[in-house]
Order: sequence, then structure tokens, then C-alpha cells
Amino acid sequence: MGEQTSTVFTPEIIDAWAGSGLDLPTLFSAGQLGARMGVQVLQASPERVVGTLPVEGNTQPYGLLHGGASAVLAETLGSVGAMLHGGPTRIAVGVDLNCTHHRGARSGLVTGVATPAHRGRTSATYEIVITDEQDRRVCTARLTCAIRDTEGPVS
Repeated sequence: MGEQTSTVFTPEIIDAWAGSGLDLPTLFSAGQLGARMGVQVLQASPERVVGTLPVEGNTQPYGLLHGGASAVLAETLGSVGAMLHGGPTRIAVGVDLNCTHHRGARSGLVTGVATPAHRGRTSATYEIVITDEQDRRVCTARLTCAIRDTEGPVS
């Protein structure tokens, strides 16, 4: 998702990452998979990450949003939150993801909102609620990331 330019970061995040020399919207995106799927990270902070995914192009054979697409959106948003929580000299890696699918979506955009359930020194857990355009819950996910030190800023 290197083309993404619309992510909104809080001033605290911009200040914390200012010396890293990294492009925040590119670093905190879904990468190549997200670009193919149309994931957009709209808002990002350790307290709340919001993103969207188009249903079209991400369906299973019955025409419903693929559960794996919901999982990609959930893991993306939860990972962004965990990385922002960890800061510029730490990395977050997913160790557990579970998704409960509540209803199907056939068209439009789904929106995911990730909020922390736990933010510690070595792990972070985020709940991700994915809703359709009528604000009906499509999926509830939980992602736990291990947070590890790096030898310098993440690149």
C-alpha cells in the first residue's frame, strides 16, 4: 500500500517517529497483500486504528465477503496498533488471531476498528470489530502480538 497517503496519525505518533526517517503511511499499511485487496488504513494510534476493505474482489464463491479477507483486515489493524504501541525501536509480530464471523456482506465497504484489550511491555492484544455500511457487525476478531526489541528503527 505504498500509494496510500490518507492515514491520519496523532501528533504524539508523528513526534515519536520523527527521527526514524521512515514513511509512516507505508510502514503502517497492509503491504502488498493489502494493496491487492484494497485495504486502506485511515486513522492510526495505539488507542484506535480504523481501516476499510472493499467487499468487491474479496469474496468467496457464494458472493460473500471471504472470511480470510476479514482476517487480513483485522490482523492489519491490530498489528498497526501494536507497532505504534511498541514505538520506533520495537517490532510487533502476530502470534494469535481468531475471528468470529457474524453475518455476510455482499457489496460496499467494510470498516474495521481496532482497540486495545491489553498493552504490555512484551505483548499487545487488540479487539477488532468489522462492520458493514449499515453499521451491522460482520466479524469480531482478536489479535495478540509479541513485542520485541530491534537493534534500531524498524525499516
